[in-house]
Amino acid sequence: MASNATEYIQHHLTFWQSSPGGGFWSLNIDTFSVSLVLGFIFAGVFAKVARSASLENPGRLQLFIETVVEMVDTQVRDVFHGKSKVIAPLALTIFCWIFLMNFMDLLPVDLIPMIAQWVGYTFFGADPAHVYFRVVPSADVNATFAMSLSVLICIIGFSIGAKGVGGWGKELLTAPFHATNPILAAILAPINFAFQLVELGAKGISLSLRLFGNMYAGELIFILIALLPWGAQWLLGAPWAIFHILVITLQAFVFMMLTIVYLSLAVEAH
Repeated sequence: MASNATEYIQHHLTFWQSSPGGGFWSLNIDTFSVSLVLGFIFAGVFAKVARSASLENPGRLQLFIETVVEMVDTQVRDVFHGKSKVIAPLALTIFCWIFLMNFMDLLPVDLIPMIAQWVGYTFFGADPAHVYFRVVPSADVNATFAMSLSVLICIIGFSIGAKGVGGWGKELLTAPFHATNPILAAILAPINFAFQLVELGAKGISLSLRLFGNMYAGELIFILIALLPWGAQWLLGAPWAIFHILVITLQAFVFMMLTIVYLSLAVEAH
């Protein structure tokens, strides 16, 4: 166990990695496993509600799910100007999955790590001081960058689907600076291409770092509050947790909305 505040914070901010020494190819097992479990929970709950849906006597869970679906569908209809059967399910998945990832930040700071330490010590004889488990996947920059990279792939795919490979390639070389003169167009093509790459990169970085920064800061504040005496933990932790409910919801909503906006821009002609 940690002997001082610094070791306590470092322990809680250390990932359970597939390779003890870390490295580029090392997998954060805690981030991957928690994300996978939350994904199955999201899919399972929605599938169960869809199979047992009732028009005459809907339950509370069904009404809640319908409210979420209607909210996402409204945003898609208002923002996305193209026609696609993928956008609404994609936006719903993004919002619910990221919300569940963020929601893990509201669990007691020591709960899951202590369970992981007990399991590691009891069944594998591991030293509890070297058993790590971070429970907030969205506080892992690798996870947020992976999600933003997936959005970038969707942006490129939607652009090619709407404009064709030739149309998309032409847009890369002629936007934002368009020229009717062939010589000037050839001169501006590398500049346009560079701007397009910067724009794509900025979209991915803005999506990932915004979510990561907010959730990492929230996680760190909860850890610092856990270092305080028991009474101060309740005095400061409860208000912060209530406020953090708004933060985790807003971050999931912002990620979803930006994804819809980016995909809408991808299918529109410049």
